[in-house]
Amino acid sequence: MTASRKLSLEMIVFFYFLAYLPNVMITRWVATNPDPSLGRPLTGLETLPVSLIVNLVLTYLFIWLSGWHRDANKVQIGRFRIPCPDRFTLLSGFGTSLVLFTVPLSYTFQGVSIPFIQLIMRGDILIIAPLVDIAFGRRVSWFSWTALAMVFLALVIALTDRGGLKLPPLAILTVVLYTLGYFVRLAVMTRIAKNGDEAMVRRYFVEEKMVALPLSIIILAIISASGIGGQAGELEWGFIGAWSSSAVWPLVMIGVTLTIISVIAIIILLDPRENAYCVPLERAASLVAGVGGTILLAWFFGAKMPRGAELVGAAILIGAIVLLSLAPRLSRNKPA
Repeated sequence: MTASRKLSLEMIVFFYFLAYLPNVMITRWVATNPDPSLGRPLTGLETLPVSLIVNLVLTYLFIWLSGWHRDANKVQIGRFRIPCPDRFTLLSGFGTSLVLFTVPLSYTFQGVSIPFIQLIMRGDILIIAPLVDIAFGRRVSWFSWTALAMVFLALVIALTDRGGLKLPPLAILTVVLYTLGYFVRLAVMTRIAKNGDEAMVRRYFVEEKMVALPLSIIILAIISASGIGGQAGELEWGFIGAWSSSAVWPLVMIGVTLTIISVIAIIILLDPRENAYCVPLERAASLVAGVGGTILLAWFFGAKMPRGAELVGAAILIGAIVLLSLAPRLSRNKPA
């Protein structure tokens, strides 16, 4: 956190992009290339258990080694004081658990490109960001509204090119759960943590993650143990078979990059500026990483290139990032 004070928010967003790029590429790789033990690519559900367990272990290790746990609320249990969420971070942890499911799952749907699903998911979040600001009485700057309009335009272009939404049912459910989870998360962040207090950022991260990560794994385990449908079988392989397969190391790397992404994301989203500024920066950077990862996979590994409309949408989002980076500086330097 001390080091982050010396970096501009845009530079932090750039590091976020660098962490997101390999995450997208590895996730897409395991979902499109056959695993020798299965004779087919992994499904989205098969990739989740290992990556989330690794994410949990590394996040808890980071919380301990970094000392961030010292800023969390605590309860006394015997001789020990244990970090404990309050009612707000408990709610946010539930919302984040939905996001943890849906982001890696969204990269794995056959016939649905990464740039398109990202445009849909990111577009939803960018639309609700100013609504959360308004609900909590925060001013939304003109350049934030302009960037949101640009994002909406990119979304319309992508949808028009595909002739509508045209997503499989599980993908639609993924988008809905992702949007719900992010709305809850943004509302709680705005309510208690977007005040520029670095200790509050550390507290929020610790309390949110200590709920979200185990909850997401527990929900997956319950579905797996239920034995209902193909999803349970896929999750059972993800919890048991994946650890002895050749896919385990790519899945571990997904977990490693998820941990890095989560730390950087909380610094961006809890910047004291309005959600309509921070959220487009964070979401657009992840979308550009998705497009960039897809292009790199196409260039070097023979994957399918993004559609022209998806590239146009990504270019518009890059323009939105540039606007959000430059407009505040120009506004501050403008003579009175």
